[in-house]
Amino acid sequence: MIIGRGEKIFLWITYVALTIFGLSILYPFINIIAISLNDGIDALRGGIYLWPRRFSIEAYQQVFSRRGLLNAAWISVARTAVGTLTGLAFTAVLAYLLSFRDLVFRRGIIFLFVFTMYFSGGMIPDFILIRQLGLMNSFGVYIVPALLGVWNVMIMRQFFEELPQSLKDSARVDGANEFTVLIKIVLPISTPVLATIALFIAVWQWNAWYDTFIYTSGSALSTLQNELVRILREQQALIMAAAGGDTRDLAERAQRVTPQTIQMATIVITTIPIVLIYPFLQKYFVKGIMVGAVKE
Repeated sequence: MIIGRGEKIFLWITYVALTIFGLSILYPFINIIAISLNDGIDALRGGIYLWPRRFSIEAYQQVFSRRGLLNAAWISVARTAVGTLTGLAFTAVLAYLLSFRDLVFRRGIIFLFVFTMYFSGGMIPDFILIRQLGLMNSFGVYIVPALLGVWNVMIMRQFFEELPQSLKDSARVDGANEFTVLIKIVLPISTPVLATIALFIAVWQWNAWYDTFIYTSGSALSTLQNELVRILREQQALIMAAAGGDTRDLAERAQRVTPQTIQMATIVITTIPIVLIYPFLQKYFVKGIMVGAVKE
């Protein structure tokens, strides 16, 4: 196929524009890494862009030297794995049921679900509910409240509705019940939406820390994100104490790292696992998320 001069120019312009756009997305993360690897006091001067001006790993040393960080990382991995699997299972079952257009009170049920997306009871009713369910200071507080997400259910329901009805009917004619149809027919051909919803749930579970702060006490169930938030707050308190001239030791410790470098280091630590997982799900992501744009 012969490409004309005009088309070649258009392609080159497109490539250049996409390259600039890609670099503009990549630059903020590179800048965060550069600041996290820079000396804290020097970073306050600004002017750090693509690489550290005064290389230092003090911020990472302070983060990884915290007692209990390894256990917190294990809790975060466990809640992400268990929460993603259970959330995906409950979401798939409910979405499959709501995909039946002849389901009794279907529109009313969907309305009640969508209503919760715009209105909620608030923090106090949530806290009372969690306490009455006996989930306080238990691993279940990370799993049970996150079993269903209305937005995830709506996306998966729309995807299930677009699947060929003949596949389901043929399986029913052969004697399969609805659970068998879901497991052996629907889910195997729903990889795009399953991967998309799994990514949504996993990212939320991995980044969550406020539920740890509210519903648990002590370090046994503390997550990695909660510990990183604590480190950042402690460093800010240390800076304030050093500014008040409490002791020379506090001032020396405060000069090695700053809340800015600690914050950048925590961003890098929490982002890397998601960055490593995302490429494996990227090919399914666009197709899975686009079904949410289809109106019923």
